[in-house]
Amino acid sequence: MNALFDAVPLGAAFLPLGLYLLALGWVHLRRRPWAIPGVWDGILLGASLLGLVIVGPIALVRSAAGTSFWSWPIMILGFALAVTLCVLVARPRLVVYNINLEQLRPIVAEVAAAVDGQARWAGETVALPSRGFQVHLDDDGVLRTVSLIGVGGRSSHEGWSEFSRRIRQATRRLRVRSSPWGGVLAGIGGVLVALAVWSTCAAVVGRPQSHPRTAGPATVLE
Repeated sequence: MNALFDAVPLGAAFLPLGLYLLALGWVHLRRRPWAIPGVWDGILLGASLLGLVIVGPIALVRSAAGTSFWSWPIMILGFALAVTLCVLVARPRLVVYNINLEQLRPIVAEVAAAVDGQARWAGETVALPSRGFQVHLDDDGVLRTVSLIGVGGRSSHEGWSEFSRRIRQATRRLRVRSSPWGGVLAGIGGVLVALAVWSTCAAVVGRPQSHPRTAGPATVLE
């Protein structure tokens, strides 16, 4: 196991990030928004950084971990647990890609009124008192991504699940223009994937091959 990870080329660390950027570029090139729960968004982001973490922080502490067979799996498991902890302690969140705040706000207002007839707005936050939670709209601006964040001390899991499900269903019916960031993200992702493939192929081709030693002529004893 240790030899396997030690033999991974440096360029191959960009493969997960490149695939993540390719997928993100495809989402922004679509003509429809894409809504994903914050839990999965955090997991995918953490997975995209795994390669860089392996050749970076984990590689730095590799010598201190010893040569045990379990050193690499334990360190990777530690990173996975750290990502899981960050996801679990974060507030409930729904990330909607390829949409701006002006397009999403009417959908949120319609869903909020359907879920709770007493829904009321304060700035970019809508309160659903009978459901026991509030939703804040966080706009990322030029990236055309809006995060719906559940706030409030009395967050209701059932109410949030119904609210986010209705938002996902409503955004699937909305048509938008493709984001100019889609081509940029896909281009960067393609370059990183190509770099990872080229680095891996170069390492495999340039790796010296061990040949069995040819036995010399037998010595004739007189």
